[in-house]
Amino acid sequence: MKTAQKTISIDPLTRIEGHLKIETTLEKKKVVDAKSAGTLYRGFEQILVGRNPLDAVQITQRFCGVCPTPHAIASSQSLDNAFGIMPPNNGRLIRNIMQGANTIQSHVLNFYHLTSLDYFRGPDVPPFIPRYEADYRVAKNVQNDLLNHYIQAYEIRLKAHELCAIWSGKMPHMASIVPGGVTINPRLDNITTSLWRLKELKDFINNVYLPDVMTIAEVYGDYFQIGVGSKNLLSYGQFDLDSEPDVMKRQRLLPMGRITGGKLQTLNPDKITEDVSSSWYDSPSHVNPRKGETIPNPVKSEAYSWLKAPRYDGKVYEVGPLARMVVAYENGSNPKVVQLIDDALNTLKVGPEALYSVMGRHLARTLECKFVADELADMIMQIKLDAPVCVDHKIPDSAVGMGLWEAARGALGHWIEIKNGNIARYQAVVPTTWNASPKDDKGKPGAIEQALIGTTVDDTENPFAIARIVRSFDPCIACAVHLLEPGISVKKFRIT
Repeated sequence: MKTAQKTISIDPLTRIEGHLKIETTLEKKKVVDAKSAGTLYRGFEQILVGRNPLDAVQITQRFCGVCPTPHAIASSQSLDNAFGIMPPNNGRLIRNIMQGANTIQSHVLNFYHLTSLDYFRGPDVPPFIPRYEADYRVAKNVQNDLLNHYIQAYEIRLKAHELCAIWSGKMPHMASIVPGGVTINPRLDNITTSLWRLKELKDFINNVYLPDVMTIAEVYGDYFQIGVGSKNLLSYGQFDLDSEPDVMKRQRLLPMGRITGGKLQTLNPDKITEDVSSSWYDSPSHVNPRKGETIPNPVKSEAYSWLKAPRYDGKVYEVGPLARMVVAYENGSNPKVVQLIDDALNTLKVGPEALYSVMGRHLARTLECKFVADELADMIMQIKLDAPVCVDHKIPDSAVGMGLWEAARGALGHWIEIKNGNIARYQAVVPTTWNASPKDDKGKPGAIEQALIGTTVDDTENPFAIARIVRSFDPCIACAVHLLEPGISVKKFRIT
């Protein structure tokens, strides 16, 4: 006799960036299939074609107001590559500082304002309601502390934005990043003010954020076994340490690499492709982004998402803080990362395998936030007041370029082709395109879809386990897709 199936559709999933629909098929309360669907269309690739290449740095920042910094850097690096230039040390360092500040604010945002309410019960007023009635386990006094920290985190995020704006001119959407470096000439007050802001951020991370996450991880220890996913991890690396023109040879504080089969492997960007069989596009499928196209078809049969399906050598990979930290841990080049992870795992009495999970993603994100904050002071102190911040450049008549960087949410790639002095092709593969991708040409589910399959949902009226798994990836659909057709309902929760 055929087992009865039940479908849970959450549309949209809230407390993430942008609109994401999650549909799961259950048999005997266990998820046997999942679909992750981006329900908005991103048209930036078409917007950029025909424009001056210098416009790309400003326009691509508008992908997202939360993480414009990495888009500005990835875009400028694609132009550095196309123009045959590299920033001087000051330009490199200032880009790193802006990225570090953005990473801190994004990680604080994810835990406190997007995720923490999955684990503690707030007061019965907006924005704490409506909510799923989850299995809230923390003690009353801890719950009160978390609520106070939730409110405090808004001020901390502001301070992180201010740290970035000291160098970027404004935030969001910085004005100072350009091909060849940056446009701000550092002054002594830039350095002293940055160090003061950083001290406030470090105090919060060390005394509030990290202890809160450790508390949640102890109380919800079973979530170290939930939402495992593909266990393939990919990172482009972050924070340039030199001005090597070849990104594949460039030294980075967090190294480039990937994990597959539990082993650290090298990375070749030529093996990155995007499939579109389950996506609303008529673009050629299984093509490297350097040659990629974006041809929308909203009525394409069998498709269910505006996200494409990035794959590396045909395999599904997860990107994000978990990928960066595990790659750095296995690489071993930075003892501070190894010590941070070992200390946390020993305190929680779990092994490295536990990192592949819902709680492992939150832990990795928090440890990375501490690591980045600790390293920022050294970056700030390396700046030389009288040294150049940018190099001259000339827009070539024809060229191609690639920028590989890391946003807070994971691996970010920008590819540009220039013809007749203008942009002829532009493709961006953002972190959530990797993580929230639909099934590929071979029917393989994406990273979030794989993490959902096998999950037990005890109460279909309150599928909080599904929401917890998805939010652990910190999805940003605003980066991945971008346009809504008026009159189409995007608010529904359906169980059939």
